[in-house]
Amino acid sequence: MRHLLVALALASSTAFAAPAAPPNLIVIDAKLTTAGQPSAEWLGTLREQGFEAVIYLAPPTVMNAVRDEPLIVGKQGLIWANLPIRFGSPVDADYESFAALLKALRGKKVLVHCEVNMRASALTFLYRTLAEGTDPNLAWEAVSKVWTPQGPWKALLLKRLSAQGIAFDPF
Repeated sequence: MRHLLVALALASSTAFAAPAAPPNLIVIDAKLTTAGQPSAEWLGTLREQGFEAVIYLAPPTVMNAVRDEPLIVGKQGLIWANLPIRFGSPVDADYESFAALLKALRGKKVLVHCEVNMRASALTFLYRTLAEGTDPNLAWEAVSKVWTPQGPWKALLLKRLSAQGIAFDPF
């Protein structure tokens, strides 16, 4: 009998456990968070966490995408936007679209995510530095917790910074 009660207690305590956070979750500030791909269960908790919008930066056809993500997010009354950026070939227009969307969502609590938080951290770095005037050293801290951009991502970051007269090269 005692073993049955212990088993029931363990089962009920795990049934109410919060879903695991997504990989590479980085809270930038009270209104902006970046992450890798969240689970459907975690996405289902966004409203109770105070989120008001989600920007998904990977194509919805990537292997670990949550197929029903727009529905899960939308059912909570949140804004959902997909800017499907091909990882191997980011372009200026990707940043420009992202910046316009994030600017339109100013004042809302936003989750920006992709598969691993590479696209999300890099574009959020650019936005914080170029659009908000955040010191690039401070903005870079969030990127460096996830990865060191290389190839086309490194080129995009350096090009956009240079075009704004910002001499910052953490590479």
